[in-house]
Amino acid sequence: MSETKKPVFKRVLLKLSGEAIAGEGREILNYKVVSDICAVIKRCVEAGVQIAIVVGAGNIWRGRQGTNMDRTRADHMGMLATAINSLALQDALEQIGVETRVQTAIDMKQFAEPYIRNKAASHLSKGRVVIFGCGIGSPFFSTDTAAALRAAEIGADVIMMAKNIDGIYTADPRKDPNAVKLDYISYDEILAGHLAVIDSTAASFCMDNKIPLLIFGLDDPDNIERAIMGENIGTIVKN
Repeated sequence: MSETKKPVFKRVLLKLSGEAIAGEGREILNYKVVSDICAVIKRCVEAGVQIAIVVGAGNIWRGRQGTNMDRTRADHMGMLATAINSLALQDALEQIGVETRVQTAIDMKQFAEPYIRNKAASHLSKGRVVIFGCGIGSPFFSTDTAAALRAAEIGADVIMMAKNIDGIYTADPRKDPNAVKLDYISYDEILAGHLAVIDSTAASFCMDNKIPLLIFGLDDPDNIERAIMGENIGTIVKN
């Protein structure tokens, strides 16, 4: 962290996709990518930032994988996959000296703590990273929605959503060379335009609960630190 800069957020909910920790090679887990992300998280924690994490499962299991599997059962498999990713992140963080707790919305006490809001807040106030696994514990809800719900419950200042694109554009920049990246956009505009940058349930929840969202690229893990320090990266979504 820079000596002259201070974090602009005190408590952050960081949403990582499963694809983000798979790396470009689309492995199940790319340990170098995970280590690089965790090294940045450590610097932010040492600067006094309280960090909670929700991680997706797309590197292991996504939807019904093109099958006609029952949706509820498929979503249960996705919840288990988020627990695997949560434990991997915990291990990588603790190997570099960052005290970490995994809390899951489904009871698996041999591996992790059950999700208890007050306990999560206590861990954060003590400088521990808290990783929330298993979504919200119910099928039909995405990990985007889990991130929104947990952010509201722990009183996060912002949801930082790391993506494979560096923000929200007026059009798909991979298809339209004239697409322009937006610095700001409202939840109303996202919902009205059916923009697929965040699950619509999560967007509605954030709008109703006045939770700002920052969408930014994770091509460089240092972007996590830059965003926390208030640099103008990504796109801010708010009312």
